[in-house]
Amino acid sequence: MEAPHNSPAAETVSEPTGATAPDAVGAVPEAVTMTLTVTSPEQMQDLGRRLARVLAPGDLVMLTGELGAGKTTLTRGLGEGLGVRGAVTSPTFVIARVHPSLVQGPALVHVDAYRLGGGLDEMEDLDLDVSLPESVVVVEWGDGKVEGLAEDRLRILIDRATGDTDDERREVTLVGIGARWAGLREQLA
Repeated sequence: MEAPHNSPAAETVSEPTGATAPDAVGAVPEAVTMTLTVTSPEQMQDLGRRLARVLAPGDLVMLTGELGAGKTTLTRGLGEGLGVRGAVTSPTFVIARVHPSLVQGPALVHVDAYRLGGGLDEMEDLDLDVSLPESVVVVEWGDGKVEGLAEDRLRILIDRATGDTDDERREVTLVGIGARWAGLREQLA
């Protein structure tokens, strides 16, 4: 593993896309896209803490990336930033974990949809639609499964080098879909 870097994550912000987002994350209406470079797990966790400052009850965050890309590390930072109870770990075997707030903020509902095959029908058993209004819901592997939960949502694509490498660098693309995310760049500044 690479030693922690002390420099802040390099940030590349793409221009507003109007009606579409880059092909890497698919065309979506009313999308705001930004790309960040993260060079260590510590920076990924810090990005999660920064994102937590802009999250509110009712927000749906969808995380996409290869195994080991940093989805749970980012979510751990979100949990720290939201001030929730319990260690944020991968919910792969339990499917979903609820982390109540310790600071009168929203709970964090952390879902791993990897083993769930059917779209929103299978997700309904988790009652995410009930949790969403008062919680921040983060779904790993949620593409094609949870989009129907919220018209406005934040998609985060984490891309890393694959193969036999110890490169910790990740390209993190945030796609804010809907009016809720119109000021995403300013909110993260």
